[in-house]
Parts: sequence; C-alpha cells; structure tokens
Amino acid sequence: MPAPPSRRRARIEQALSDIRSFCAKHANKAQAERYRKFFTEGYDPYGIPKDTWEANRLVFFERYRGVFTLSDFLDLGDLLWQSGKYEEASFAITTVEPLLEQFDRAAVQRIGGWLETGVRNWAHVDVTCGRLVEPCLRRGVVKAADMAAWARSESRWKRRAAAVSLLALLPDGEPLPRLLSCVEPLMTDPERVVHQGTGWFLREAWKARPAEVEAFLARWKDSAPRLIIQYATEKMTPAARARFRREKRPVRGR
Repeated sequence: MPAPPSRRRARIEQALSDIRSFCAKHANKAQAERYRKFFTEGYDPYGIPKDTWEANRLVFFERYRGVFTLSDFLDLGDLLWQSGKYEEASFAITTVEPLLEQFDRAAVQRIGGWLETGVRNWAHVDVTCGRLVEPCLRRGVVKAADMAAWARSESRWKRRAAAVSLLALLPDGEPLPRLLSCVEPLMTDPERVVHQGTGWFLREAWKARPAEVEAFLARWKDSAPRLIIQYATEKMTPAARARFRREKRPVRGR
C-alpha cells in the first residue's frame, strides 16, 4: 500500500537532508577549486574528494531502496538539481541509475526535465546521457524521434543531450539518415556546448559510415559553426579535412 503523501514527502525531505549533510561533512575547498577551470558555464561544488565520492556514490540508494520507488527517487532528484551544487546533482543521477530496468518513456522525460531546468555544465549532460538516456535508447524505451524533439528544446543542455544521446544508436544499425535528420537542426545552433556535442556525434558517425557523413558535412561546411566541422573531421587525414574548409566568398567591389 503506498505511503500517504505527507509521509512520502517527509521521507524524501529526510533523504535530501541526509545527502546535504554528507556533502557538507566532506566538503574540501581546495578540491573544489581544482576542477573549476574545466567548467566555464557553471560549477558550484562542495569539493568532495574523489576516493570519498567513489566509496559512497551508491550509499543513499542502498539506504532508501527498500522504501523508495523509482518515482520517489526521481522526486528526490528534482530537489537535488535545484540547489545547483555539483555533487547533489551527481547523487540525483546515481540514485536512479540502479533502477534503469524500471524506466519507461515517462521516466526518461523526467530526466529530460532535469536537462532543461537543473543542469549547469557539460559534464552532467554527458553523464546523464551516458548513464541514463543512452541505455533507454538502446532498449527502445525512447526513440530517435524523441531526441529530435529534444534538439528543438529552448535549453542548450537538452539540445546538446540530443546529439550526445544518439551515440547509443550508432552501433545498432539505426538508419543513419534518420539520425542525421535528428541533428540537422543543431547545425546552425548558436551555443558552443551544442557545437561540441554535435561535432562529437558526427565524428563517431563518420567512423562507422564515412561516406554518408561526408556527404552530410559537404552540405553544411559553409554554413555550420566551424567548431562542429572541426570536431566532426578531426579523425580524418589532413587532405580529407581540407575538403571541408569553408569556401572563401569573393569580396564585392565598392
């Protein structure tokens, strides 16, 4: 029998308090500053040392797994993302990851909500994609079409996630034209973090099916941001890369 809403809320708030107490106890200012240079977009850590984190990353899942449902852990995750603290967001990910087999499309859409309102840096996007979204794509819980919808999000992080998550479908023989159509809206995106994610996807797609990706890049080489082309072509030979340099337009006379 489900717990009454008030009791359920109290348990979730207790878990939130437990996690924040743990983070505060193990905060390390020097550790927090060590990685700041990698996160120009947003980084507000406690600075928990790596060995402490690795030893305790699943401790709160194990503590509450007997009384929390997936929905409870997702609700806890909503609260953890709100603070902006790096490790709290990481706990949001690690407390739902062991329940991936229970994920349905609605659960993945909840994760998409985290990408819209909670994520503040590229690392959490890529971890969220790799650990939560990509396994669901491989299982067919969500489809490439769902990622195409993410590519039209107002959130730059969710748009990056659309490209990064599609990496999961490359080894499965998903028709490449379908995947390329999903990332096509990102080829004129204004955000650097989206350029990086899109270029990453295209680079990996090129490794699998170079001719198709090169034809796609040829269409975009003069209009896409240069960073996308740079990432997408970085494993090519210098001669091959040269084919995707932006053509110089003639200067009009006065």
